[in-house]
Amino acid sequence: MHLGKVTPILRIFDEAKALEFYVDFLGFKVDWQHRFEANFPLYLQVSLGECVLHLTEHHGDASPGAAVRIQAQGVDAYQQQLVGKDYRYAKPGVEETPWSSREMSIKDPFGNRLVFVEEGEG
Repeated sequence: MHLGKVTPILRIFDEAKALEFYVDFLGFKVDWQHRFEANFPLYLQVSLGECVLHLTEHHGDASPGAAVRIQAQGVDAYQQQLVGKDYRYAKPGVEETPWSSREMSIKDPFGNRLVFVEEGEG
């Protein structure tokens, strides 16, 4: 058996807030968007580097409050970039963990937690 990459699906409730957080603040780009018809829930893909996330307004697709660990390099520089944007709803910090990693945890406006993890030596 061979397993491929995983694409998390995160629940969102407001398109404008989702784009403000994921695109304007975190720096992801919108790869594509889908609605079955006008005034239907949005389903979209965003990405930053090799990280791909699906965001959905559809109530049956996912539950709010999920947590996703994202492997990263340059967490400290990314944290400084984010803090420099002075986003009203998140002021992330970097934490040194006992298991030899540096982690930056950020909650999106819908309660989903993104943890950017830079593995250290050990």
